[in-house]
Amino acid sequence: MTFAATVLTLYPEMFPGPLGLSLAGRALERGAWSFAARNIRDHATDRHRTVDDTPAGGGVGMVLKADILAAAIDAAAPPDDPRPRLLMSPRGRPLTQARVRALAEGPGAVIVCGRFEGVDQRVIEGRGLEEVSIGDYILSGGELAAMVLLDACVRLLPGVMGKEASGEDESFSDGLLEYPHYTRPPMWEERAIPEILVSGDHGRIARWRRAEAEALTAERRPDLWAAYQERRGRKD
Repeated sequence: MTFAATVLTLYPEMFPGPLGLSLAGRALERGAWSFAARNIRDHATDRHRTVDDTPAGGGVGMVLKADILAAAIDAAAPPDDPRPRLLMSPRGRPLTQARVRALAEGPGAVIVCGRFEGVDQRVIEGRGLEEVSIGDYILSGGELAAMVLLDACVRLLPGVMGKEASGEDESFSDGLLEYPHYTRPPMWEERAIPEILVSGDHGRIARWRRAEAEALTAERRPDLWAAYQERRGRKD
């Protein structure tokens, strides 16, 4: 099964963008995943190709029309399409590594990129869109957020990264931030690589890395640290 991504956007020329380079791009070239960007505006029915209208009840901005967006979704993903339908939205549930991994293990995703003030709520409900956020800030549209989500998924696909372990020893993989990394030269600007990392004692190195990851998480992400401690307490 190939991970298949379809993005619905008003700016298909933005894609594949960075997804066509590096790991994701090479994987795309060899068919490890597939990608299509479809223009929502192709489903407009008037001569001006209108896709938005003023908010019901008044207010600033414009809203993507339910009928136009629904037609775009239906053309890209018929009812028997097993892929989840995602809407990149700042009010969505935060994207986590666990959700990324679950998506990467599935058939792919249909991703709607919003613009303007938002999307008519009726199409969100009527087409079962799962709202996903990449952070508590506002972008001009969902395209960059879709790229973030897809990059995070594609790198976890089998064979995309050089070593399977590459995805198992990173930040968030076990609820902790990643430990610090070092490489040659052994001394740089009077700063040495920690002695334990060149000791050859893999047991001590593993314990050092775990301790560093725990310390960083406790300092920088108390929310993750609290969740990690709770999980660890349940296991003890």
